[in-house]
Amino acid sequence: MSRIFSKIISKKLTPFFCFVILFSTPLSAEIIGSVDTVFKWVGPNHKIIIEAFDDPKVEGVSCHLSRAKTGGISGAVGLAEDTTDASIACRQIGPIKFREELKDGEEVFTQRTSLVFKSMQVVRFFDKKRNVLVYLVYSDRLIEGSPKNSITSVPIMPWSEG
Repeated sequence: MSRIFSKIISKKLTPFFCFVILFSTPLSAEIIGSVDTVFKWVGPNHKIIIEAFDDPKVEGVSCHLSRAKTGGISGAVGLAEDTTDASIACRQIGPIKFREELKDGEEVFTQRTSLVFKSMQVVRFFDKKRNVLVYLVYSDRLIEGSPKNSITSVPIMPWSEG
């Protein structure tokens, strides 16, 4: 009886759990503001959104990301595919402390930019020779990536509380 029940449950609930896992990404950025770029008669306007997030492994570094957000009806219901345009600026905002060992190319932030196939990602590199953290934002697509990208550098400097 339990074997039959588990087969029924797994066949019925597996797609549901896949959907929940795929579309329930936690919000890891704070929206700072936005500007409208194209007026839409129905649904929200196209806009550029400015978001802020802190590096989860590097205390004292904060990043700001600007990215396009598609409006209209498809944008309102989450079916639109946002363009791959993005810009990033990261700065030291306090004493820098590494919470864990850093890995080059490690994902710091990700944001889904289409229903299934595309996401915007920020990865971090550590340039030991220059004592600089380098952050790269790019668009990742299931079938092919995008050459559109932007970088920012954060020199690791002494911080005085004065």
